[in-house]
Amino acid sequence: MNRLTMVALLLFGMAVNGVARDGYHITLKMPAVKDSLVYLVHYYGKPLPTIYKRDSAKLDKKGVAVFDSNDPDFIGGIYMVLLSDRKTYFEFLLDKGADITITADVNKLPQGVTFKNSPENEHFQEYVNFLKDYSTKQQDLQKEYAAARTAEDTIALRKKSAATSRELTKYRREQADKYPGTLLSAIFHSLEVPIVPDGPHFLEDGKTRDTTFAYRYYKSHYWDSYNMKDDRLIHTPIFDAKLEEYFNKLVMPWPDSMIKESTDLLAKTRGTKETFKYALWWLTRNAENSKIMGMDEVFVYLVENYYMKGDATWLSSEDLSKYIDRAMKIAPNVIGNLAPEVRLPNLATRKEESISGTKAKYTLVVYYAPTCGHCKDEIPKIDSVYRTSLKAKGMKIYAVSTEGDEAAAKDFVKRYKLEDWTTTWDPEHVGDWRSKYDVYSTPTIYLLDEKKIIRGKRLDHSNIAGLVEMLEKKEKNK
Repeated sequence: MNRLTMVALLLFGMAVNGVARDGYHITLKMPAVKDSLVYLVHYYGKPLPTIYKRDSAKLDKKGVAVFDSNDPDFIGGIYMVLLSDRKTYFEFLLDKGADITITADVNKLPQGVTFKNSPENEHFQEYVNFLKDYSTKQQDLQKEYAAARTAEDTIALRKKSAATSRELTKYRREQADKYPGTLLSAIFHSLEVPIVPDGPHFLEDGKTRDTTFAYRYYKSHYWDSYNMKDDRLIHTPIFDAKLEEYFNKLVMPWPDSMIKESTDLLAKTRGTKETFKYALWWLTRNAENSKIMGMDEVFVYLVENYYMKGDATWLSSEDLSKYIDRAMKIAPNVIGNLAPEVRLPNLATRKEESISGTKAKYTLVVYYAPTCGHCKDEIPKIDSVYRTSLKAKGMKIYAVSTEGDEAAAKDFVKRYKLEDWTTTWDPEHVGDWRSKYDVYSTPTIYLLDEKKIIRGKRLDHSNIAGLVEMLEKKEKNK
């Protein structure tokens, strides 16, 4: 073989060896566990106990099992080996193309794990050991707090606790800087939280204390160290916790603020597969399930601007339709919209009554059912608040009896003395009030202003008066 051919073959071999393989190859050795299934599982945004199965294998008579995959779409992260009892496990780092051997002593977990051909996991195990010591220190601190008797003791313990926290932060930073570009470094960076500069801090005049500086600094730097483009971080229990803190503790709970912040975050994750998917799902679910009034506007915005524009590519057409249908039901009755018109016969006079025809400074639209147990408790309380304070402020009540026959509806009005209300009903079930006001349970209550603009929804007796007071203060300030 001539020299040129040998060089060509060597270069070819180097090229083949230099191409990173897809998937992973894991040889697991657990001598104390034999003839038993083991599972390769991973996180997906959330912490334990929410985990997902990736692979399975069987430990042979020598306690050896192999996980092998050539999946080109495999994404690394924090993975676990979970034993068949579904309780015993240990964590490790797994990145695309990894070919590693893991030896684990089941009696010493989560310690007692060694790795071959994976320096990154050796560093990760060092971190696991560090956390064990850190946890012991935290437990000791809790005992000292319980035994503290004076204010001086508490102050001293707070300083001690702060110093311990700084040790953890310092360790992560040093490791992240020592091994840049690694999965471990990305994880440590993602765990960073902003450290607010020591004060005092002043406004532009240089004299007035800036009491919001700490909040604004923390919020504006919250995502500085998190790499939105690294999908591997989705397979850790970090992203969900950060979304929860940011959107439910730092962002003002107003639709405009939530929409802006959601749009900004989704723009940062655009181009990723898993991070964008998880962010859009989380933001949509958070808005839909929020107990804060007005967040349904955020839900409608996300559906109209992302789901309906083809961004939720992972959804089936059936699931996508569910989102769209839900948004279409909510959209007409979002706060700030003109209230949809409803025309129904008056229960007492049979004369047609309309919401738009109710002349009042405030109109409370109440959907209730005479047979509804919760309505029997809530409606008298609403009437009490109405008679005590709201009627004097120019409020009228337009009620719709949603179920039952005429006798039951009239008996309800008489029993709870609701003659002062405009109570309507829909004996022929021809009205479209249910879809217009998204009435899927009773009671459902809306507050309209003089122009019949929706100012509140999903209310109850405890917050109607407060909302009216807030609206009056806002009008006065204008």
